[in-house]
Amino acid sequence: MPPADGQAAPQGSGAPTSTSPPEGADAALVLSDGTVFWGTGLGAETSNVGEVCFNTSITGYQEILTDPSYAGQIITFTFPHIGNVGANPEDIETATPAARGCVLRAGITEPANFRATRHLDEWLRSHGLPGIAGIDTRALTRKIRGSGFINGTVVNGGNIDVAAALAEAQAWPGLDGMDLARTVTCGQTYRWEESTWALGRGYGVLDKPRHHVVAVDFGAKRNILRCLAAAGCRVTVVPATATAEDVLGHEPDGVFLSNGPGDPAATGEYAVPMIRQVVASGTPVFGICLGHQMLALSLGCRTEKMHHGHRGANHPVKDLETGSVEITSQNHGFVVVRDSLPAGVVETHTSLFDGTLEGIRLDGRPVFSVQHHPEASPGPQDSHHLFARFVKFMEGD
Repeated sequence: MPPADGQAAPQGSGAPTSTSPPEGADAALVLSDGTVFWGTGLGAETSNVGEVCFNTSITGYQEILTDPSYAGQIITFTFPHIGNVGANPEDIETATPAARGCVLRAGITEPANFRATRHLDEWLRSHGLPGIAGIDTRALTRKIRGSGFINGTVVNGGNIDVAAALAEAQAWPGLDGMDLARTVTCGQTYRWEESTWALGRGYGVLDKPRHHVVAVDFGAKRNILRCLAAAGCRVTVVPATATAEDVLGHEPDGVFLSNGPGDPAATGEYAVPMIRQVVASGTPVFGICLGHQMLALSLGCRTEKMHHGHRGANHPVKDLETGSVEITSQNHGFVVVRDSLPAGVVETHTSLFDGTLEGIRLDGRPVFSVQHHPEASPGPQDSHHLFARFVKFMEGD
């Protein structure tokens, strides 16, 4: 068990002040500045290193853990009750999670949901994901908010070597300059026709496609593809490394640029030339998250690393062209620099949390993108209408 107050307190900064766990602790989160959080282990008995971030969502932890955009990251959940609705085979965004581990405030209770088929701890073990519970996640979140992103090593079980874990965290290069889309993209082109989920029915199947969309998979979540199918689109998914000839060779009515992990400038080395040619062809283009950032790069904008990023399901975003405010789902650590927008590229959305740029369009062309996740999963569905906007572009409206 953790210390008596139920929280495993951080220890100092610089070199760790203790290499011995307190009584009952069998897991540790060791940050690159030497801070050590002791707690109880969950999931796989192993260790992983990555960038430590936090997510403020109160639902959908299984979708979050399977979002490919979390490649290279250890996720801290600020909501204290994670795991009490169990796990199931439907609420996943990819078959193989790319996250490095998770950090929880409270231990996982027995599942208490009619859709649960497995305990979350068992599910984590099956995917080789280590975790730690019983730590002061508010203190950790405040640390990230104050100091910015920080690398860390999560260790569950065995003889915990704090010095080795610290050295690993300090040696990890971080996400700046890292192309992670290659690690999570599909291995080959495939067709997608599954549509959105409904209680008592499960996932639907597209039976009368009206449009053909090529989705470039930089780390696409399944619910994005489902939303496209629900909008009447037959989807052909191509790898992140697809060329413009590959994409346009499928004769699409529109091209979708998906979400994904890592530094957009690094992935853009091969993706931006493709996007420029697709835009030049006159084909309607819709991008989100990493796809939004790389569309912006292809139009002459710049991106930069954020202080601590946006991750949660309660982010208010204002549509500057309609005046409406939507509550959105977000997961990104890079942002398009507003001052870099060239003539003809129009800002369409802005964050009401911190004023960062959240959307752009190319003036006079059927090309637009948003930083947030209109497919939600998890999160509100306020931005689902963007898929309908994409369809209208493909119909020539």
